[in-house]
Amino acid sequence: MESATSLPAEADTVIVGAGIVGCNLAYQLSELGREDIVVVDQGPMPTTGGSSTHAPGIMFQTTEHKILTKFAGYSRELYSELEGLDGEQAYNKTGGIEVARSDERMDYLRRRVEWAKSWDIPDPQLLSPDEVEEKLPLVDGDQIQGGYFSPSDGQVSGVVACDALARKAIDNGATFVPHTRTEDIEITDGEVREVVTENGTIACNEVVVATNIWARQLGEKIGVHLPIAPVEHQYTMTESLEELSDNQVDITDHPLFENYQNVSGEKAKRLLVGPDRPILRDQDNAMYFRTHGDAYGIGSYNHESIVPDPRELGGNDPDGEQGSVHEFTEYHMNNATHPDRQEKAPRQASNELLPATDGADLEFKYNGMYSTAPNGLPVLGPVEGYNGLWTALGSWVTHAGGVGKSLAEWMENGVPRLGDERIDLAHADVNRFDEHEGSWDFTRDLGAEEYRMIYSIVHPKWVWTDHQRDIRRTPMYHSHKELGAELWAEAGWEEPQWFESNADLLSKYGDRIPERGEWAGKYWSPIEGAETLNVRENVGLHDMTSFNKMEVVGKESGEFLQYLCTNDMDLDVGDVRYTLMCNESGGVRADITVTRTDEDRYLLLTTGREVGTNHVAWVREQSPEDVVVNDVTSSYAAMVCTGPNARKVLSKVTDVDLSDDAFPFFTSQEFYVNNIPVTALRVSYAGELGWELYTPSEYGERLWEHIMEAGEEYDIRPYGNGALNALRIEKGFRLWGEDLHTEHNPYEAGLGWAVDLETDFIGKEAVAAAADGDNIEHKVACLTLDDEDVTVLSHRPVLDGDETIGYIHSAEYGYTIGACVVYTYLPPEYAEPGTEVEILYEGTRYDATVREEPLLE
Repeated sequence: MESATSLPAEADTVIVGAGIVGCNLAYQLSELGREDIVVVDQGPMPTTGGSSTHAPGIMFQTTEHKILTKFAGYSRELYSELEGLDGEQAYNKTGGIEVARSDERMDYLRRRVEWAKSWDIPDPQLLSPDEVEEKLPLVDGDQIQGGYFSPSDGQVSGVVACDALARKAIDNGATFVPHTRTEDIEITDGEVREVVTENGTIACNEVVVATNIWARQLGEKIGVHLPIAPVEHQYTMTESLEELSDNQVDITDHPLFENYQNVSGEKAKRLLVGPDRPILRDQDNAMYFRTHGDAYGIGSYNHESIVPDPRELGGNDPDGEQGSVHEFTEYHMNNATHPDRQEKAPRQASNELLPATDGADLEFKYNGMYSTAPNGLPVLGPVEGYNGLWTALGSWVTHAGGVGKSLAEWMENGVPRLGDERIDLAHADVNRFDEHEGSWDFTRDLGAEEYRMIYSIVHPKWVWTDHQRDIRRTPMYHSHKELGAELWAEAGWEEPQWFESNADLLSKYGDRIPERGEWAGKYWSPIEGAETLNVRENVGLHDMTSFNKMEVVGKESGEFLQYLCTNDMDLDVGDVRYTLMCNESGGVRADITVTRTDEDRYLLLTTGREVGTNHVAWVREQSPEDVVVNDVTSSYAAMVCTGPNARKVLSKVTDVDLSDDAFPFFTSQEFYVNNIPVTALRVSYAGELGWELYTPSEYGERLWEHIMEAGEEYDIRPYGNGALNALRIEKGFRLWGEDLHTEHNPYEAGLGWAVDLETDFIGKEAVAAAADGDNIEHKVACLTLDDEDVTVLSHRPVLDGDETIGYIHSAEYGYTIGACVVYTYLPPEYAEPGTEVEILYEGTRYDATVREEPLLE
């Protein structure tokens, strides 16, 4: 690639970091027509010395995370179109095999097949041990129970891909500047002004931070606390093996070899050689393998977490020291130090699975670094409060192509897309983090936890237990503890999932609560079902303090909300309205409840929780200067008293007339509960008679106590999030981030009734097209399983014969209706009530039927 010899004085867009993410983004932006792009990096190009340089480049595409699998699939297709300087295709389509050494792992591999079917990965297969040996003759089949084979998995050299992408971007007008360390970003009045480098400044309108392990240091300089942790793992390459003697490859004549060798040393002669057979993972031992000519590469995550302090990383030494590589720690290869894998050392595991490596010298070895965020997903998008500042962090070679494409579309056209499809990035949004997550203590501990779990069998409901818990307590925390609450962490909040104090309800409701299979029953209690039924038949109290709350204030706030929301927002004081917010392409950005609390003041409520901060950032981004948007989530305690006896309970502690005539549905009033001031909304996410009650946080615990005491004669019970999810899904209420997000427009989601096309709002043109029947490729469908004793979990495929027609967005047992309820999106012809389909779950096909919604009126 032809790099610039001097630093341009100005640019439209500056990308800091020329690793695999920065090169992908520069290419994608240039393909969309941008020409004034400058990419700067502290190292040489294309071998910058970051993790893209030392990574072995294996690409296993399938995960339970939809966006990661979609990113990987797009990356595979992109890299397959790239041509390296040697004239060869950049992507090596070798196939990938993940093996199982235990019954639990074999069950997990069956899930891989089901996720692959859900996310459109081609031809996923389960293999017997003999079939694994046929594809990988050096594997000892006696050590395994089987394998998962994805024929389109493979490998790409980060250096070859970076070079190919950069050359294409340069042809499109982009400029790449090596040996230029970024020292600061100048921001004035919230606007990006220039990038400060060791070689001068570049005036610009936009900056994208794509520095991965160095991101935290740069962020701290501008006051943006990015929870990105550098984490080490080991990689080694054996000496030449007799069993691979036919695979000797001399790579020294490769056009990039000398450049690569200058940065990586002699190991470049193996790293630059692509594998000649399927890549391999032994996740039971947190290890992976690929060939390098006549040697085997051995990667190990099978050791205790090593999280270096970002301030001590330094940069890339011009004499050849890579900042992303630390000295190999022999101890971690030869001893069992992983807290969850104490049975054997990594070297022993390697020798068992690949006997050819037993006794072989490890010729090249190092501790390489990658970056991780608290939920293991990338950190992407525009940073709230900094106009022109974007991030592209926490991504590997496997996903970088998809990251670059979706972010480029976001920057250029306002909406993330992957190919021709919208892709929802809420769980990867840079604004998803709460304030405590910016601390180094939190980032370090969660980085270590993510590393520890990376090859573990992780249940979708799992939450960490050993680190960074008990951070945010609702005012009712101690009351919950006294009642035996099972507390789970969500966005730092300690939230009840169920209450052990309600175990006695099982004697009343237990016969209506079927037992669950081993996987679906993990992190579940039948008490959730008992709490659900008690709310339906009696009365319950739920702590909803963690739900995101915003106040919108100002003389133009009503006009602004009309522009923001799809429904008619002409509200009187005291009116409550359900509405949607859409993005420019008509995708649902959030569903919210809006209450007009005063002439120029509105309360916005959303169930976003761990992605709810995205909603706050979105509203602030759209707001005009004379409208103030305050995040008041922590300012107010919130709870909902709901169920047939809710009116009787609340009437004991207030003199307000709670009748339907005096306090209609979707209205609000301010009054006292005994001596506690509340704003009460006549709404209920549980779908029963109920009132949401909001009070300043210092009053929250006492308000809870007042209501619990008033409800004693009606046997009021607290209930947790498990019951709430069952309650809402029976009533057909959407959960944003699961069965509702930006990949759906309101009409696909069955929420056209929350749209008023007589008003003007963001995304109206696209929404109106959907109202006319255009842009409707999938429609929401409510299914119930025909077997009333079975409960399934999300992300599994919905089938018509062998054809995947959708996947489970959300699922929970409906205790009132007596069947598992599933929400999915299907082609319109399948979404008609009465249609029979199948769901593939844990290797078994279950019959399911599309139902008229809601299941409960």
